[in-house]
Amino acid sequence: MKKFGFLSFGHYAFSGQQGPGAKQTLQDTVEIARQADAIGVNGAYVRVHHFAPQFSSPIALLSAMAAVTKHIEVGTGVLDMRFANPLQLAEDIATLDLLSNERVALGVSRGSPEPADKGWESFGFTAQADNGADLARDHFERFMAALRGEGMAVSAPLDRQYPRMYRPGIDLPVLPHSPGADRRIWWGAGSFESAEQAARDGVNLMSSTLISEADGSSLGELQARQIQRYRESWAEAGHEWTPRVSVSRSVFPIVDDTSRRLFAMQGSSEQIGSLGEGRQVTFGKTYAAEPDQIIAELKADPSIQAADTLMLTIPNQLGVDLNVKILADFAEHIAPALGWVPANES
Repeated sequence: MKKFGFLSFGHYAFSGQQGPGAKQTLQDTVEIARQADAIGVNGAYVRVHHFAPQFSSPIALLSAMAAVTKHIEVGTGVLDMRFANPLQLAEDIATLDLLSNERVALGVSRGSPEPADKGWESFGFTAQADNGADLARDHFERFMAALRGEGMAVSAPLDRQYPRMYRPGIDLPVLPHSPGADRRIWWGAGSFESAEQAARDGVNLMSSTLISEADGSSLGELQARQIQRYRESWAEAGHEWTPRVSVSRSVFPIVDDTSRRLFAMQGSSEQIGSLGEGRQVTFGKTYAAEPDQIIAELKADPSIQAADTLMLTIPNQLGVDLNVKILADFAEHIAPALGWVPANES
């Protein structure tokens, strides 16, 4: 592990409920990113959901975080491609990548179960598969082609062009173009097979706090096998650059009375369950212990040793100060022992 960042699911309260609302949650996330940047944290990532009180439209949020930071990369973990207009997303990401000096780390995927029944149809999209997998695949392929500068439209006859800029009938890319932005795209892989497909597609690998595999092995063991299969497929595909790999964990260092009071009882063990899609899922544990114990456990996790980036899920509802403390405590007491290189030093 050389880098670590925070992953916020962006939970907020509806009006009349206890807890921060959407406005406060969005503003808190920007402030957490600003302070995390000063610590040297390498990444600020947000989860995207629709028809739920969580982050739904990430580009504006990522732009706000990029505007108040200098080193930290900003991205998603992950964005649901079933709901995304691929050409609009390519324009947005290229623009953000240029504005942020190439600090985008966009994680995308087929998406997980959502509250709405085929909610992507309300966004104007249709799919053949009940889970929308074919739609996500089509959107992803068009997004990557657009981001790589391939032609996505054809120039009109001169008498229909205004202004007259192009020879008639030539391929037109979406603009702006940010060279290399396609190498800052990640696929959120929930299985061995989807990781292998990500390698063939030439994108980085993002693995979560769960995996849709279950044979009695630990999450770390399963993800280590996933990463190995990804890298083998990458080598077979013959790509000419080295990809990045991330895994996510829930980690609460106990370093003082405050963290002991809040997190001492939050530790949990791994579980096998389901997301309701017909496959067993291995869910990761929550680490809540003193630094030496957490360091030993994370060093013993083969997937963390195989990955270059660790994403820490944060309890965003608890506000700025506490979440920044979690990151600062991890940076001071745990990350150096794992090989961390701060963003403001790399």
